[in-house]
Amino acid sequence: MSIPTLLTYYREKVVPALQAKHQYANVHQVPRLEKIVVTSCMGKHPDRKQAVEDAVAEIAKITGQKPAMTYARKSVANFKLREGEVLGARVTLRGPRMWEFLDRFINVTAPNIRDFRGLPSKSFDGHGNYAVGISDQSIFPEIELDQIKRQIGFDLIFVTSANTDDEGRDLLAELGIPFRATKKADETQTANA
Repeated sequence: MSIPTLLTYYREKVVPALQAKHQYANVHQVPRLEKIVVTSCMGKHPDRKQAVEDAVAEIAKITGQKPAMTYARKSVANFKLREGEVLGARVTLRGPRMWEFLDRFINVTAPNIRDFRGLPSKSFDGHGNYAVGISDQSIFPEIELDQIKRQIGFDLIFVTSANTDDEGRDLLAELGIPFRATKKADETQTANA
């Protein structure tokens, strides 16, 4: 199997850039992308079983890997939910498949988002991991528009080995994830002009 292009870019460009910026003494201290988790929950749909099957099929097309189903842990009467009932689907991408998915997401999928101005840069969890929600599966090129039965939303979670949000943000920005410009940066550019 060939080495993914983005992995080669990470090793040759991103690692030296991050090492210089954060003054890491050892190459192994440089943050790395460990996994990408793609999740979808169909809890609100009245025909939950069929919705989950549709979500499983869509996630499998998008990621190239069959997702695992997620189940309800306890019953909730207000949501007509029983313990052990299927709720959604989840897949964890690692290795070459993760790098290929990230490359497609950065270069093809993210620019397909309607009125795209960048992804929010504040969705970090305090430990360098980043989560972003995608409201519609039609932005992925693997999905045929005439085959869509229902709108399915996804959560993408980028798990990194970074210790802080700033290190994680720098890693993902160096990899090419298009973050939205902050308002402070816009204000300083306007003031300087």
